[in-house]
Amino acid sequence: MKKNESKKEAFRRLATHRTNAVLNRLGILGHCANPQLYEYTQEDVKRMFRAIESELRSVKAKFTDSSQSEFKL
Repeated sequence: MKKNESKKEAFRRLATHRTNAVLNRLGILGHCANPQLYEYTQEDVKRMFRAIESELRSVKAKFTDSSQSEFKL
């Protein structure tokens, strides 16, 4: 955190930067879809997006308030 920066300000600054970085990299990944330059199968594409979606679910779960879930045996 920067000096005199609140937790909210730090989150906004970092989340904005990191989200834009992810969006930029996804755009770059989209360039691989050009069949004139690259050869791939639908299975390749499915595997790639399964990995991306799995990681997205994992990160999204970190933002979920887990204190609301109730433990039961």
